[in-house]
Order: sequence, then structure tokens, then C-alpha cells
Amino acid sequence: MKLLRYGPPGAEKPGLLDANGTIRDLSGVIPDLSGDALSPAGLAKIAALDPAKLPAVTGNPRLGPPVTGMKNLVCIGLNYADHAAETGAPIPKEPIVFLKSLNALSGPNDDVVIPRNSVKTDWEVELAVIIGTRAKYVSEENALDHVAGYAVGNDVSEREWQAERGGAWDKGKGFDTFGPLGPWLVTKDEIPDPQNLSMFCDVDGVRQQDGSTRTMIFGVKQVIAYVSQCITLNPGDVIFTGTPPGVGLGKKPTPVFLKAGQVMRLGIQGLGEQQQKLVASD
Repeated sequence: MKLLRYGPPGAEKPGLLDANGTIRDLSGVIPDLSGDALSPAGLAKIAALDPAKLPAVTGNPRLGPPVTGMKNLVCIGLNYADHAAETGAPIPKEPIVFLKSLNALSGPNDDVVIPRNSVKTDWEVELAVIIGTRAKYVSEENALDHVAGYAVGNDVSEREWQAERGGAWDKGKGFDTFGPLGPWLVTKDEIPDPQNLSMFCDVDGVRQQDGSTRTMIFGVKQVIAYVSQCITLNPGDVIFTGTPPGVGLGKKPTPVFLKAGQVMRLGIQGLGEQQQKLVASD
């Protein structure tokens, strides 16, 4: 299934995308795509519905983040061997974990705001894992049991605040709008192997990232198990699992960064695409 949330910011309704690409309203079935609705039983309830009997949504509504009610927006840094190589960083011995502010979360096609005085805003297409059931001290063997599904994420990053201002990475990752997610949550039954997905990011129509989840250093199972040792994961929590090579920071001989007016388009095999316009901060 492809599950989504549509409508104005803060007033989104739950929905699903039917086989014909029509959004069907789920608000008469579940309050939202959060909590118990993301559990195996909750997803089975939705899967048992006949989409044709659900109200069709007309027009072209805005899409919001496909889940809500999360407590954690967790990210993994330097998790692709080829991305680590382009930045000159050593291969991590354990996953690098940082957090994005929940204020960073935004819809898949919402504008991305370049922070005031920023000259080093960068793109990062990432596989996002959406948690369906509470995960604490889980094993790699059982890790995927806690997954509701997957989505496209863009771990937008301000490199100066990330690396040149001291302290943790969180500062460069948590600006408002720096976490586009969607267009939808694709349930895990449709993605049998999350370690074999092609992914891309274009800026102004030019391919910048062209990678695959095959080159992850720590796979999805490892990441979930590792994070669950130090952060209890709850339904609706999201893990951005790292980015392949091709980010602006890694461009040779001179890094390239985003400017107002540019457009990012990114996608992952089986998970859809998103697009954001860069706008200047007021």
C-alpha cells in the first residue's frame, strides 16, 4: 500500500493512493497515520478495505509528511562507503547517529528555506524507515518486524553549521524545512529488499546523485537494532539512513551548494519522487 497525508500544513488528513493513482480519503477509518494505525494490525485493517468504496479526493492537494505523531527523527551519517570516500572520511566503525529537529519535517513538495546568511546548504537523498511498533533493544534478526514501511527523505544540510561551528551535527541538520518526507509511506510488503533500491537527486535537472542502497555500510536491520539500544523508537518515528555519493560538499575541485530559485528532484525505486524549490529566508 501507498499511504499518505494530504491537505494544508497542520490540517492534513490520512489517505491512500489506489491502483489508478487516485487519492482515497481514510479519515472515516482512522484518525491519522500515527500510533496504532501503523502497527501490523492497523495496516491489515487498512489493507482489507476496498479503495473503490472510499471517498475519492479531487484536485491536486498538497501532500504532507506521510506520518505524524513521531517522537524521534533519527539520522545516520556517513552510511554509504562511496559517500564516505568522496568526503575523505574514514569508514565508521559504528553508525553515526544524530537527530533532526521535528520542526525540520516537511511535505515532499514543500519549499525548502535556505537559512539566513547560509552559503553551504546541501542536498541528500535518503531511504527513510518508518517505525510501526515500539522498538527497544531489538536484535538485527527481528528489526524489520518493527517497520511499517519506507519513504523518500531529503536530509537537507547546512554544511557550515554542521562542521565549522563546533559541537554536534544536529545544528546543521535541524533547520525548518530541512526534512522533506514522502510522497507516501510504502508498506514493507512492497519492498522485499530495502538493500537493493536505486536512488537519485537532480538539481535544476542535472543528475547529482545516482546511487543504490546496496552501498550502505550499515544496512536497515543493523541501523534499527543499533539505534534501539540507545533511543527507544516509537510508532511514527523516522530514521533517515544515509546518503549515496554526489552531494554538493563532495564535488571536486570545488564544492557546490544550493541557491534560492533552484529546484531539487529526488526519488527512490518503488517509493516515488519528491520535488522542492529553494527559497530565501525572510
